[in-house]
Amino acid sequence: MDNLDQLINEARAAFAAASDGAALEQAKARFLGKSGLVTEQLKALGRLAPGEKRERGAAVNRAKAAIEAALDARRERLREAALDAQLAAERLDVTLPGRGPAPGGLHPVSRTLERIERLFHSIGFAVADGPEIETDWHNFTALNVPPNHPARSMQDTFFLEGRDDILLRTHTSPVQIRAMLAHAERYRAHDVMPDLRIIAPGRVYRVDSDATHSPMFHQVEGLWVGERVSFADLKGVVADFLRRFFETEALQIRFRPSFFPFTEPSAEIDAAFMSGALEGRWLEVAGCGMVHPNVLRAGGMDAERYTGFAFGFGPDRLTMLRYGVGDLRLFFEGDLRFLGQFR
Repeated sequence: MDNLDQLINEARAAFAAASDGAALEQAKARFLGKSGLVTEQLKALGRLAPGEKRERGAAVNRAKAAIEAALDARRERLREAALDAQLAAERLDVTLPGRGPAPGGLHPVSRTLERIERLFHSIGFAVADGPEIETDWHNFTALNVPPNHPARSMQDTFFLEGRDDILLRTHTSPVQIRAMLAHAERYRAHDVMPDLRIIAPGRVYRVDSDATHSPMFHQVEGLWVGERVSFADLKGVVADFLRRFFETEALQIRFRPSFFPFTEPSAEIDAAFMSGALEGRWLEVAGCGMVHPNVLRAGGMDAERYTGFAFGFGPDRLTMLRYGVGDLRLFFEGDLRFLGQFR
């Protein structure tokens, strides 16, 4: 094709007709590809005389530059059109109010722990804390569970690697020992020691995992030590707490004889709801008993003068009962669809 102006106009028309990038690349190949019309013009220069070749070559190069400019211009227009389409599709209405952060909420077990702490605080119990990495003495021996005692086999335990005297606590009872030792030291020089009333909420660890057990779970243990503290006091405190926690008087409570090394006598606490889905069904909710004299002595107390009671609740189990949750593992899976129900 000798008419270069016609070739430029044809290329411009072909580029303008291309509606997307793929069509434009096809049009480019027609004119600027290895077998394109412009390339053929350049190849034909070899057959011309030197003088004519120079003049014709300059004209072909000007035509090629004009076609490349038309190609670049069309590419830019297609890019701008694509961007405009994307902006239109993703357009935001800036006149609408901004979206604030989604409201969060406490974990259901955290709600239960706060509720337990409030209820016991209202009857004079302080909240005590202790380390989750404990010594064997605080976790077992001081609680009347010496080495090789059969009761140790009831608690599958995480020991620290290379140590047989340091472990992840299996219950919050070590806090009771630490609280008694501190209390006894504080009032050692006094003739009269005020009553010690504490609860010890926190995480504990055992090698256990199923629908109602987890390797990490929570406990709340309570302790009241003083002169003339009796089992009747224990029954009154526990019954009052359970009825206030579940917000119902339609609750039967029984104390069933049991065994714990750190209390004597010991009992399991069962509760039965008188209405609702669990009506008439006895459920174990806690363990309790009068503090064993050996435990009082390990805590620095005069076991001849002072008595006390202790109890232990599982906040995870209380949460399951309060909210009707059937699988303990749901509390620890982090599923927002489940946790969002408790906001």
